[in-house]
Formats: sequence, structure tokens, C-alpha cells
Amino acid sequence: MLSVKGTVPHTAGIYLHIPFCKQACVYCNFHFSTSLKYKEDVLQAMLREIEMQREYLQDIPVETVYFGGGTPSLLSADDINRLFDAILKYYKVEELKECTLEANPDDLDKHYLQALRGTPVSRFSIGVQSFREEDLLYMKRAHNTQQADYAIKAAQDAGFDNLSIDLIYGTPGLTDAAWKQNLAKVKELNIPHFSSYALTVEDKTALQYAIAHKKAAPVDPEQAAGQFEILMEQAAAMGYEHYEISNLALPGRYAVHNTNYWRGHHYLGIGPSAHSFNGTSRRWNVANNALYAKGILQEHKLMFEEEQLSFTAHLNEYIMTSLRTMWGLDLDKVAREWDSTCATMVEKSSHLFQEKKWLVQNERKLLLTNEGKLFADRIASELFVSEQG
Repeated sequence: MLSVKGTVPHTAGIYLHIPFCKQACVYCNFHFSTSLKYKEDVLQAMLREIEMQREYLQDIPVETVYFGGGTPSLLSADDINRLFDAILKYYKVEELKECTLEANPDDLDKHYLQALRGTPVSRFSIGVQSFREEDLLYMKRAHNTQQADYAIKAAQDAGFDNLSIDLIYGTPGLTDAAWKQNLAKVKELNIPHFSSYALTVEDKTALQYAIAHKKAAPVDPEQAAGQFEILMEQAAAMGYEHYEISNLALPGRYAVHNTNYWRGHHYLGIGPSAHSFNGTSRRWNVANNALYAKGILQEHKLMFEEEQLSFTAHLNEYIMTSLRTMWGLDLDKVAREWDSTCATMVEKSSHLFQEKKWLVQNERKLLLTNEGKLFADRIASELFVSEQG
């Protein structure tokens, strides 16, 4: 089998999945539990997994640590320090640039924020979703708009200025005018980074069930597309760079952890359902809290499945992720790390989308136009190289 010729990235990341939430949001399809029954068992297993996986990153320095979920802000400061101390013990973290904690607004009170000052957490990703009460009620969020506003200001007052929030558009009842007000709030609150997603109806979620049984208003794809266009226009006017399809930041305030994902850096996932990537394969832990904890603590074995990435699978993943960013798809990189034939095939396939003005070619980089961003997945799939190619 052909192999990628690229070099190992200089830095890596560690992701810790905290699989607990106070309540279920109707749209969420991530792995979590609203029961804290196995919380201590899962944390003990994560501590053990950090040790058991110590060879996975092959001594690549860890540049970022990301506590995701679930709801990581359900952890105490002591819990966070326990996990981070284990990382310090087994991994090279001298080059750490960013330690992110995903948080719900209702968790970020002054007492908790003060406690977090004694942890390595340097950045928050706050699940605001909307500054409209109607949207929060539709999504069954645990917080209200006042708590969202308070959490952001309290975090800033506590000395955390590296903040990101999530905003969702396409929610039934969200008018274009109201969406513009949501976006204006980002600038008003001096938030340097935000992630913005269309509300999607995922399989096996409460939202899918509610819509199917006419207990919730359906999602309108045309509304979402129009509000995505508003997002691009207004964010640019406010000085935010649309550096990835769903992520926007003031210049230089990009999320380091996620940017490294898109650039193909290696990362280790710790916890139930967490994913890992080492350049040649992907693995994902069992998405079951009890089985995860039992396997590690009682059976002393890691609970994961693994997939070896073929030559073309790895290339196609690069095509998908790079096209989503403002840095674009680098044809010279494809030629260098895969081969020149692949680069030629990708460039040739791009011509149709360049004619549609969905892609532009800047020297050896392929970049999505604003209109092309509406069709990013379709474009990427058409540029994919086949196994036979």
C-alpha cells in the first residue's frame, strides 16, 4: 500500500471527553449521560488511560489540551487539576499554548471562575447558542439569556479574555433581524472568537422525534442558508475572519487546538467516545461510560476500535478539512506528501467549480468563495481521489 510521505507534525493535542450533562439538549448527538452515577469511575479510568496511552503521541510535544463534552464545566477545579497533573506526568507539555474548557453559562459563577484560576485552563468555549430566550427554550438549554450575558462578563472580570462562544442559526422563529442582533452581541461583548452552526436534525435525537411527532417546528434549510450568508457578511463587517466554515475570529485569535486538527496534527483522545489520530490510523473509544470504566479499571485494557487510513482516505480527509479553512487546499502539499498525479487530478476536478465561481485558485492554493462555502461538502466530495486513482 502506498503511504503518505509527510513529516510528523511538530506538536500534538490532547482531547478529554467529559461525558456528563445536567440535561439533554434536543439537538445533541454527542455521547453524554445525565446521570453522574459513574462520574468518579470514569475520571479514575481517564487518569489510567492517560498513563496507558503515554506512548501514543511518540514524545511529540503537546501544544493544546481541550476539555470537551458533554459538559466539562461540571468538573471541579480539583478534578481538572487531577487530570492535568496526569498529563504533566506522562507527556511533554512545555510548549503548551492553550488549555480550553467547554462550559455552560449557568456553571460560570464567580466562585467557580475563581477556583479555575488555580488550574491550567486559559480559554473558555461557552455554549451560549443564542441570546434569545425563545431559541434557548426551543433547544431546551439549561441556561437563560441573562446567565449567558453574566457568564461572559464574569469570565472577563476574572481575567479570562481568551473566550469563544457557540451560536446556532436556522432555529425556527429566528428572524434574520434577530440573527443579526445575536451577531452584534459578539462584538458588543468583546468576544475574540465564536463558532457558528446551523441547527441540524441528527438521527436518534429528541429534536428528530419531536419534529416527527409534530411537537416541534421543523427546521428550514433555506432559512439556514440565508442566515449563513448573513453570518459571512456581518462577521466581516465586524472585523472577524471566517477562518473555517464554522469558526470566526478576530485576526490572530484562532483556536489553536481546532486549527491543528484541520492542519493534520496528531491528537490523543481520552475518555468515552473520544477519538485519536496518529497520522496513519484513527481510533475511537467505546461510547459507554460503564463499559469504558470497567474495561480500564477492572480488565486493564483500552476500550477502542481502530481504522488504518489508506493512502487515498488520508488524502481525501486532507481535501475535506483544508477546503474548510481560509488557508485552502495546497496542491504543492498534495504533490509533496502524496504524489504529483494526485495533485493534478484534484486540480483538474476543481475547474468545474472554478467556472461556477465556487472555488478560486491562488497560485497553488484552492480556496472556497463565499458562495462556495454553501456547498463545501459537495465540492470536497467531487475533488476526492478514488482508490483506483
